[in-house]
Amino acid sequence: MTRPAEPFAPVDLPRFGLGAAGLGNLYSEVSEAEALDALLAAREIGLDLIDTSPFYGHGLSEQRIGDCLAQTDWHPSLSTKVGRVLEPTGETPVPDNGFASPAPFIPRFDYSAAGIRDAFAGSKARLGVDRVDTLLLHDIGRQTHGDAHEDTLRQALDEALPEMAAMKAEGLTRRIGLGVNEVEVCAEVIDQFELDCLLIAGRYTLLEHEESLPFLDTCHQRGIEVMIGGAFNSGLLAAEPDQPLHYNYDTAPDWAVERTARLRHICDSFGIPLPAAALQFCAAHPAVTTVLAGARTGKEVRQIAEWAQMGIDPDMWVALRKNDLIADNAPVPS
Repeated sequence: MTRPAEPFAPVDLPRFGLGAAGLGNLYSEVSEAEALDALLAAREIGLDLIDTSPFYGHGLSEQRIGDCLAQTDWHPSLSTKVGRVLEPTGETPVPDNGFASPAPFIPRFDYSAAGIRDAFAGSKARLGVDRVDTLLLHDIGRQTHGDAHEDTLRQALDEALPEMAAMKAEGLTRRIGLGVNEVEVCAEVIDQFELDCLLIAGRYTLLEHEESLPFLDTCHQRGIEVMIGGAFNSGLLAAEPDQPLHYNYDTAPDWAVERTARLRHICDSFGIPLPAAALQFCAAHPAVTTVLAGARTGKEVRQIAEWAQMGIDPDMWVALRKNDLIADNAPVPS
């Protein structure tokens, strides 16, 4: 049942938000009770932006969020994505997209105008809402689509984004933008289509940020809001010693593991958990409006809130810079 329309959330995006890929069983299964506990904890501490997607658990993440909203009077700022439609598997095996026990659907790329409407209709039904605060075009870019990139980009510019702009004009969303893991495609699009925001995952983090800095500076100059996803680089910067090390949704390469160890060593010397430094570093760039952190349980959500508010000795940032772990021109928290 769709909830009655509520006024849009305040114009300003929250400084920190909850990335809900984990609620779709990214890497490993999360129980219904754990997912609900995570969402209720986010409500309790005021983590009032949730970013999700039909892709996350093949609709499971959105469904779990919708179930929570149906049980409460919580009206967080919702961000979801279009660009894939979900088709029932029927007799076809559920594809392995990195989600454990996803819902029985097959995600299929569709950047047509009709596909954008279909994808959003499915999201609204699962979330139980009739509009969302932020709507993002998901996973366009050369690394994702390879030789089909030029055709995909043209369809995004000719069909998908104009349809999203029409949906914004209809009051179905406040903001439109891209949700991607690639900076290059963002640079291609903003010169050809007016966007409100960009969600860039994993490319501007404490681990790796130098190549993305000039683009974020451009966004700041042009007034484009940037949401940072993957602040922990697929969990690498927040992993416990006994947890698998992931980077870019895959096994972490040696260089990333070694650099993370160097970052952790300096943070530890100042008594600061590495994830706290990672979150606060991302938030320091003036183009960044929101940093999204993934969590799967209420305990993890509360830990994120603690990290986000933790006081950090400014000398730690100096030490990281002196050890060539932060670029000279990268903003750091003051």
